[in-house]
Amino acid sequence: MITGSCLCGGVQFEIQRAVGPFELCHCRRCRKASGSAFAATIGVRTEDFHLLGGQDLIATYDAPILRQPPPYRANFCKRCGSPVPNPDPNSEWFEVPAGVLDDDPALRPDKHILVDLKAPWFEITDALPQLDKTALRALRQSQAKISSLDRSRSQPR
Repeated sequence: MITGSCLCGGVQFEIQRAVGPFELCHCRRCRKASGSAFAATIGVRTEDFHLLGGQDLIATYDAPILRQPPPYRANFCKRCGSPVPNPDPNSEWFEVPAGVLDDDPALRPDKHILVDLKAPWFEITDALPQLDKTALRALRQSQAKISSLDRSRSQPR
């Protein structure tokens, strides 16, 4: 079990396991929401997430849609301002801000994304793959096709 909490400890949660991806997003909105050069997020299946306390402390900000849905959504603790997970119950998976995990998720970052939008004052010095908007879109489309094929194969015939 992996536990996590906000800065003040008011929002507490646990996840059974992190499945990834573990991405470092350099888009402007992630930089603004994290207050850093990038947002580090880990993919988690919604069914593996359990909120232990603090639902009443979770606030959500939906930023205006820039190009196309879905909107950028930032969830945070009303008391301390920490980013916190707040999954959509209708979604199969969601992203957890890695910095709020109290335990090792047993995953490591696997890529930088939206590097064409990174802060000009930040230099990426590691060897992780660096995907710009076009490469990320292609990756997501290929993953969606694979996922769709997997679902169709698991359907009874």
